[in-house]
Amino acid sequence: MSLSKEELFSRIRHDSWRDGLSVRALARRHGVHRRLVREALSSPVPKPRKRPVRKSPRLDPFKKTIDDWLRADLDAPSKQRHTTRRIVARLEQELDARISYPTVRDYVTARRPEIAAEAGAPAEGFVVRHNRPGADAEVDFGELWVDLGGTLTKCFLFAFRMAYSGRAVHRITVSCGQEAFLEGHVHALSVLGGVPGGQIRYDNLTRQ
Repeated sequence: MSLSKEELFSRIRHDSWRDGLSVRALARRHGVHRRLVREALSSPVPKPRKRPVRKSPRLDPFKKTIDDWLRADLDAPSKQRHTTRRIVARLEQELDARISYPTVRDYVTARRPEIAAEAGAPAEGFVVRHNRPGADAEVDFGELWVDLGGTLTKCFLFAFRMAYSGRAVHRITVSCGQEAFLEGHVHALSVLGGVPGGQIRYDNLTRQ
């Protein structure tokens, strides 16, 4: 299964922090060029791929209008922001401009982040989280449908997962009550042979 570039960067940075590997060793482990390893170590966010903007003299007179719509989107709710199809439709309906979808798409793709940066909007990114061995764990307790003798039966799955190793313990019950929730912890800690030394994070405790 191929990894996205963001996932590859995360694994390279994790291996560098955990194992203290050199650039050469990281490149060998992940089967990539050393240049890519250096890029991953310098920033958790890959550099965006530059997409060529189609040159279209027919679009030029309408670029300012599109820019104004994109600037207005910065203060609009996410569901009300312009999609490329909406922009194409407005150009045709309001300005009688018939511009091809790919041309408008390429322009919008290039301009939207530029306009956001001009307005001082924070850049998108993510934070790489480093977990210590045996320290933290995650718990989830949710619905699960099980085929019991040909009958779909609603059950509940308790999942206890160690954040560093990914080792997980699961327990299925017919109840979502507090007793089943606590029994899930006892079972998981017995299987793991101990208690995490850090924090246990819970996804949803509304049922408990």
